[in-house]
Amino acid sequence: MKPFAEQFYKSKAWRQCRYAYFISQHGICERCGGAGKIVHHTIELTPENIDDPYITLNWELLELLCQDCHNVEHMSSEVTEEGLMFDENGDLVQIDAY
Repeated sequence: MKPFAEQFYKSKAWRQCRYAYFISQHGICERCGGAGKIVHHTIELTPENIDDPYITLNWELLELLCQDCHNVEHMSSEVTEEGLMFDENGDLVQIDAY
């Protein structure tokens, strides 16, 4: 979790929204049909939009994902942290500095 989002993810509004959305999807991952675990924001949360309930609490911008589908979503579009990458086996490794 990014530091700027900690307060939002601990908020009563998010916990209630997340729970209600999870129930509405019957706990099923919307991509693979497996056991859903993470209510994912389809628009990346940023310091600029974290206080906008249209972005953060809007069911049209949420998706229930299992852990694997959520990992695929984030591995394909962003680096976890500078100096790290995934190797050909999918293992997280440190990039050698030259």
